[in-house]
Amino acid sequence: MSLRLRILFWLLPLFAGAFSAFAQDTSEQESKRAALEKEIAQLEQQIAENVSRSSSALNDLTLIRRQVEARKALVAESERQIRQLNDSIKLTNSNISGLQARIDTLTLYFGRLVRSAYKNRDARVWYVYILSSRNFGQATRRYSYLKNLSETMNGEAAEVKEMKADLERELSRLDSLRTEATQLRDERAKDLARLKAEEARSDDLVSQLRRYRTRYQRQLAAKREQVEALNREIERIIAEYIAAQQAKENEAKEEGKPVRTVDYKLAAEFEANKGKLPWPADGPVLEKFGRHNHPVYTNIVMPFNNGISIGLAKGSAVKAVFDGEVKNVIAMPGYNMCVLVQHGSFFSFYCKLGQVSVKAGDRVRTGEVIGIVDTIDGQTQLHFQIWKEKSPQNPEIWLRTR
Repeated sequence: MSLRLRILFWLLPLFAGAFSAFAQDTSEQESKRAALEKEIAQLEQQIAENVSRSSSALNDLTLIRRQVEARKALVAESERQIRQLNDSIKLTNSNISGLQARIDTLTLYFGRLVRSAYKNRDARVWYVYILSSRNFGQATRRYSYLKNLSETMNGEAAEVKEMKADLERELSRLDSLRTEATQLRDERAKDLARLKAEEARSDDLVSQLRRYRTRYQRQLAAKREQVEALNREIERIIAEYIAAQQAKENEAKEEGKPVRTVDYKLAAEFEANKGKLPWPADGPVLEKFGRHNHPVYTNIVMPFNNGISIGLAKGSAVKAVFDGEVKNVIAMPGYNMCVLVQHGSFFSFYCKLGQVSVKAGDRVRTGEVIGIVDTIDGQTQLHFQIWKEKSPQNPEIWLRTR
């Protein structure tokens, strides 16, 4: 076998490995595309449901800007997939060229064998060729030569046939890749058009907010009061629980009767699940943890957000993120019903519920429904917080990656 053929045989497994990696990457990319498309659809539904236009322009802007971000990520994902498909097309073309070269070489070699066999096609010639040997050793060698010639011809014929089948499969794969790349380019073009329209809507809302600055500043002031009132109430509730627990422990120590008022085992299990907790509801994060500037009046600092706001469809169920005990159910202006669940030294807080299915003292399990989200001023959102004793935590660090 020629050196060229040996190299081609050696390279084929490498091509196969590359295709396997491509298939795995494609599966991951399709999952990412599906997640982005789902988020965009959820945001579109929330925008459509947001009927209180005059009082929720800022919420509309938040939704649309998040939708623009998701759409840009989707376009970027399409472009990555197109680049990868182009690389795969080049690799497939290279594999096709290699297969064709192998077929051409084997066909040429096989042709020589056929011509050689044709000259001696009469079996009597083969017998005469063997019987005319000068000695037994020469007869054995001639017999072996003719036998090997026959076996080689059969083997080469089968290999050429198999390679031609491989070539047909690669050509079919190439057609599929080209079709997929064309479809992705079409989808990218449509997404770019949608992105342009969404950015225009965002610009219109920014203009609206700037025109009615005084009105929206009054709304912002009211929201600031609601946020600060909620923060103070949560801090008060948690501080009271911690103080009561400490008092019980101190009293027990004085009486020589140690008592554990905090479930440290549960707290350790909660902490061990950092980054793995299930989401309380399925939707995009519209407001993140921490301090942020106003999206339009950038010189105005928004109230510190002790949690996150998750955009949801109307009537969405809200679930406990971990085992625990319901410590309190309260109503707060701007937040409707709120549920506080204790997990040892950790607390999870669920706000903006319209219906609550638990009460103080109830034990809840991970994933158990604790209520139904409410729609307030045209906004259907869950406000969710996690606290470690008196310190608010960034929930996105504790929840599993989606």
